[in-house]
Amino acid sequence: MENIAFDSHKRYTLCSVEDSSGRILEEVRIDHERGAIREYLSKFTPGSPVAVETIGNWYWIVDEIEQARMRAQLVHARKAKVMMGCINKTDRLDARGLNRLQRVGTLPTVWIPGGDLRDKRDVSRTRMYLVHLRTSLKNRIHATLAKYALSVEGVSDAFGKKGRAILDHQVMSLPPQTRFTALRQLAAIDMFDTQVAAFDERLTELFDETEQIRLLRTMPGIGFVFGILVSLEVGDVGRFGGPDKLASYAGTVPRVHSSGGKTRYGRLRNDVNRYLKWAFVEAANTICLNRKYWPDRHVSRLYNRLHHRRGHVTAIGALARHLAESTYWILTKKEKYRDPYLHRVSSTVV
Repeated sequence: MENIAFDSHKRYTLCSVEDSSGRILEEVRIDHERGAIREYLSKFTPGSPVAVETIGNWYWIVDEIEQARMRAQLVHARKAKVMMGCINKTDRLDARGLNRLQRVGTLPTVWIPGGDLRDKRDVSRTRMYLVHLRTSLKNRIHATLAKYALSVEGVSDAFGKKGRAILDHQVMSLPPQTRFTALRQLAAIDMFDTQVAAFDERLTELFDETEQIRLLRTMPGIGFVFGILVSLEVGDVGRFGGPDKLASYAGTVPRVHSSGGKTRYGRLRNDVNRYLKWAFVEAANTICLNRKYWPDRHVSRLYNRLHHRRGHVTAIGALARHLAESTYWILTKKEKYRDPYLHRVSSTVV
């Protein structure tokens, strides 16, 4: 059985093949055409491991590896680079480094979701991206109004039905060219509203409210759409060793620098599953906006306590981590969300 490693790029893949002792059998460049990778791998022993990094076009490469009856190994690119410890960087050095890690059993791999799951994920991920673009436009509108001492008062949502009437009136007070750009941005926001609604309809058609989604929706801030997104992105919860692992994967754990008896916590990490991170942070913001309706809930108390001491950003990060860890326990135990504060109070009373 051979060890095979790919250093893949947009238009080609550099393949390095070694035997079990580490002797290089061959190194070839494979131009990217559908079927080329499958045809090349078919001459090697079925079941041989093939390492490929998590680049942007890994979907079809992994599909062809599996079609060739090989064992695909999806590699965590950042960790692999650190573990290889190469000063110089070439395609051959990268491929050989992956094979070396395979040979000694330290290759940092990540979970490969099935083809159907990858396809469905695209719906929720694209919806998330459209919402992100819409939010950016809304922020630009707010910033534009602020430049001219204008604002939308008396409503909770400037882009809701009542708020939009006030907003349209305020926009007409802007200088001519600024008014033109603001009106175009408002038209784009309306277009995004239509597209997001279409994605919501598509998600409703694709997914029934499964037991898993129903359980996730018992968490504060998580609705049907977020329940779908979290369910799709987490996949098999058994692949996580504990709630802290899922929280780290979701990017809700801050960076830590501890030295000489002093510990400093930094920002949340970026090299994570940004879709899960976005979902948990958005859910945390929903909790922040509605906490006055849930004064006795743990999440409201947690936000208020940390907001007073450390500020809004830290409080939102803590809420996101709480939701991520709760997701692990909900999916592992297959139980509804239990509010830590209310559960403790009821236990004490009993």
